[in-house]
Amino acid sequence: MQISLATFCTVTAFGVIGYRLLGLSLFDALYQTAITVTTVGFGEIGPTARIDRGYRVFTLLLVVFGVGAVLYTLGVFVESLMAGTFNDSLRLRRTQRMIDQVSDHVILVGAGRVGQAILRYIGHHDVTCVVIDQLSKPQSDHLQITGEATDDETLRRAGVDRARTLITALDSDPDNLYVTLSAKALNPDLFIVARTRSRANTAKFHQAGADRVVSPYEIGGARMGALALHPTLADFMDEALHGETQGMQIVEIAVSDGSPVLNRRLGDTFATSTHHALTLAIRTDNVYVVAPNPDTRVNPGDVLVVLGDQKSIDAMRVVVAG
Repeated sequence: MQISLATFCTVTAFGVIGYRLLGLSLFDALYQTAITVTTVGFGEIGPTARIDRGYRVFTLLLVVFGVGAVLYTLGVFVESLMAGTFNDSLRLRRTQRMIDQVSDHVILVGAGRVGQAILRYIGHHDVTCVVIDQLSKPQSDHLQITGEATDDETLRRAGVDRARTLITALDSDPDNLYVTLSAKALNPDLFIVARTRSRANTAKFHQAGADRVVSPYEIGGARMGALALHPTLADFMDEALHGETQGMQIVEIAVSDGSPVLNRRLGDTFATSTHHALTLAIRTDNVYVVAPNPDTRVNPGDVLVVLGDQKSIDAMRVVVAG
């Protein structure tokens, strides 16, 4: 499409310049070029004395090359419409503009079976996600980039410098490792969760910059074992983590430096009847305090792990954020 438009513009410029040299004004030169290359042929314009053999020879050459350029451009344009490439180009540009406006988002690399499961989980939370995959997923509700994630330019297009989290869920450990290295180099503050096929590679992923390393096979095996030995507990944890039917959720709420709950007792902060979310644990200085008592005080940088329905969790977020 770009070649055809460039050809058409070149022929038009050639015609305008040629008629200008033959004595026509700029507007008349453009008008004569237009009626010539489109084969409208209203007649020759300009002073009669200027319409000589040279004028008509140039017009003849412009007809030969100009009509061919117009027909070629129209053919490419119609073919693009029929093939959908023109609409695809517009869609990709619109998507890229939307991605350029987001920040603090999640980037998912790889939309295979594991990636689709991740997207279903993300879909239950109010999180903006940008998906990078080699194949386009037209039915996805998330922003998409079709490309090779091991390419730094693809990561930049996904806004890796503005993202808060990257999940690399490709099938290959070397590819996931390469994406981890590239993403960490582009954004040292990025939180990276990497998929691995072998737990033996965990140390390598951490050295590359991954904050968490996950083996879907081990998680799947542990889940099956839990269902076999503790089916009720396993079902409860699934419901609490995903919150699809009963409305229960387990979420984390970070306490910022300016939070009004700093240095206050848990019992005083969340004792009102409007907050029914249960504080299961507090992570402070990378140490978990499980089932904290009401006298426990909240410190800057703490993360509250709470259980409740969406309404109570939202109310708790408001209290923590002030």
